[in-house]
Amino acid sequence: MPGEVIDAPNPQPLPSNVPDYVSDLLVKLEKRTLPDDTNDVVAKFRRAANYIAAAMIFLQDNVYLERALKHEDIKPRLLGHWGTCPGLTLVYSHLNLLIKKHDLDMLYVVGPGHGAPAILAALWLEGSLAKFYPRYSQDAQGLHNLISGFSTTGGFPSHISAETPGSIHEGGELGYALSVSFGAVMDNPDLVVCCVVGDGESETGPTATAWHGCKYIDPAESGAVLPIVHVNGFKISERTIYGCMDNKELAALFTGYGYQPRVVDDLNDIDADLSNSMEWALREIKRIQKAAREGKPITKPRWPVLILRTPKGWSGPKKVHGTIVEGSYKAHQVPLPQAKTDAEELKQLQEWLESYKPKELFKENGDVIDEIKSIIPPNPDRRLGQKKEVSGAYRGLKPIDWRNFSVEKGRSESSMKAVGRLLEQIVKDNPKTFRIFSPDEFESNKLDAVLNSTNRNFQWDQFSRAQGGRLIEVLSEHQCQGWMQGYTLTGRTALFPSYEAFLGIIDTMMIQYAKFGKMSRESGWRSDISSINYLETSTWTRQEHNGYSHQNPGFIGAVLNLKPNAARVYLPPDANTFLSTMAHCLQSKNYVNLMVGSKQPSAVFLSADEAENHCRAGASVWKFASTADGLNPDIVLVGIGAELTFEVIAAADILRSEIPDLRVRVVNVTDLMILGAFSSHPHALTDDAFDALFTEDIPIHFNYHGYATELKGLLFGRPNMHRVTIASYNEEGSTTTPFNMMLVNGTSRYHVAIQAIKGAAKRNDKVRLRLHELTSELTGRISEVTKFILKEKTDPEYLNEVKNFKIDTASMSEG
Repeated sequence: MPGEVIDAPNPQPLPSNVPDYVSDLLVKLEKRTLPDDTNDVVAKFRRAANYIAAAMIFLQDNVYLERALKHEDIKPRLLGHWGTCPGLTLVYSHLNLLIKKHDLDMLYVVGPGHGAPAILAALWLEGSLAKFYPRYSQDAQGLHNLISGFSTTGGFPSHISAETPGSIHEGGELGYALSVSFGAVMDNPDLVVCCVVGDGESETGPTATAWHGCKYIDPAESGAVLPIVHVNGFKISERTIYGCMDNKELAALFTGYGYQPRVVDDLNDIDADLSNSMEWALREIKRIQKAAREGKPITKPRWPVLILRTPKGWSGPKKVHGTIVEGSYKAHQVPLPQAKTDAEELKQLQEWLESYKPKELFKENGDVIDEIKSIIPPNPDRRLGQKKEVSGAYRGLKPIDWRNFSVEKGRSESSMKAVGRLLEQIVKDNPKTFRIFSPDEFESNKLDAVLNSTNRNFQWDQFSRAQGGRLIEVLSEHQCQGWMQGYTLTGRTALFPSYEAFLGIIDTMMIQYAKFGKMSRESGWRSDISSINYLETSTWTRQEHNGYSHQNPGFIGAVLNLKPNAARVYLPPDANTFLSTMAHCLQSKNYVNLMVGSKQPSAVFLSADEAENHCRAGASVWKFASTADGLNPDIVLVGIGAELTFEVIAAADILRSEIPDLRVRVVNVTDLMILGAFSSHPHALTDDAFDALFTEDIPIHFNYHGYATELKGLLFGRPNMHRVTIASYNEEGSTTTPFNMMLVNGTSRYHVAIQAIKGAAKRNDKVRLRLHELTSELTGRISEVTKFILKEKTDPEYLNEVKNFKIDTASMSEG
């Protein structure tokens, strides 16, 4: 029987022989039929939405079927996904009922994002499209524009996107809807997010882990997610895993995840089944929240989950050319792919669309009848397409005074420890609008000062639950990214710190999000949002103990490939520049900020004032490390990245001591984007400013933290770039010592000094005279220190000495 199960408010641990008792895991409800008038209105809403959704895929004219369809009424290219649409419109209609009855603050997140026709149809019916896009007015012309323009140039794309009112999730990439939903409800105590998770999407790794998101939701401070697993049995061309599981198996799975599951599958009275189930789910949510907010939280509360079973492509063509379509994978996209040319398919399309009885659903002016509008929430702010959390909820952070945490110039400090102290203050100042989402590396990355003032937020841990922690740690980069997206898109600010090597796991998520941001800004109706902020540490330069697998600076390249108005990459060289950069990024809007830095103690080269000026400029000449304050150089040495910059300074120290005839200018770049050709990026230097910093024609050697190809791409288009040489991470180094990492990648001070001599020899006769002698000497030092490391299994002590600069290096080898 549909929904056969026991209503257990807080189920006890299950017996070990669960399979024998699994039928008791589903929730049993008293079956209550809906009033006839409600049933009728809901059915008409669905008929109208399904009609519009189907028409959007096929029609370019005759959108109200005012005459028999002709081949010329059909679009030349049929694009879209029908199969999931009927289930999505079913859910939408009942969410309207629920919102109207309970005055709910609710968002609708759709995992099967290719079901855009269903959502766009419902948005047109409720007037949300007309609010943001006047050309989709609620009349004949507006509906014609919507249907004829769908998935064509100038119209809505075939996936739910940033242009879709009410959306906080890009439907083009499956797997992230549930984690985005959990991020959205954090610190939004009145918000309920209904998240439809497709059974195909459920096969993705990110979704499989996302089910544990409920364990990180504190019901005292946050809202709730109501997941609806839409099991229609098929993906593009194959059965789904969930579609091959019976109700008992699904009940066991979701009970194990910590949910109370209920199956909705009574196709004879689906409206009563779904309505009763949603009412039950809302009661359970309110019960859990009420207990927590009264100081009596339920230990390990079991949140509701609905398992909705409907046929794929329900109400569409049953068979096409004798082949079953409804209830099979053939309903996934376009059920009648030859309707433009095939008379039989055109006839079936006519019959299909007429089955919704459109003449009963629309007024003479083309608007939908008032009866259908009666279930739409009368308050526009409650409509799913007009939520303030989506279109204008940015709250920002209180002003950040990072100077209170600055470090004395000339000392040694871990940039991450300094940043941790700053983050602790930000947490204190923003207890409801700032969160940190971190893989299980937070203390390893030396950010633990945050834990002096907050806790980890993990509700299934007896030591963490119900304490309002601002840090969430989970061993899934996908969840960190998804939670950050949901949290940020609903108006708050977040930080995602990670080991450098593993941020690449979420490359495509970050790129999809950046695309969502681009289209959001172009939509014109979405307001600014906080930037998403990545803190990348435990970099390759100090991953010699973990080895080759933990060395990968490639996430820099992924960010560089974004649109220039979004991409920001910073490599602050010391603690003070990192503090300044962090404060800037957390207060910025609409960017993808990547900050790369060292967690190990390193020299503090700049005072607070100098750091602020340096970060504002993005790069500067470091006179203290240059000869003659950097005037009239023979070579320009550029450090980008903390450890790489230190090697440049050490090389300058060697050159100053041993080759006084060689004139060096040392430059540090902290904002990578300034290097791009002028007009390629908002931060790019003009050619005059570039030449003032790097000279017009002097050889330049870059010691760069990332991959050389990234730097070459940035510099392409600058004049006279034949004078540039680049050393960078070169995919070398396994379990070894920190300095040997520099040696094997050609980024050590000795390699930098050799490049300096070669470059300077092109214009300095005294240096050219000694070229072979000097480079041979430095090559010999490389050999000597390599032998020392192989024998002693450690780096020589003298490598931390920088004789000509007042830098306290006594503790720089710690950790």
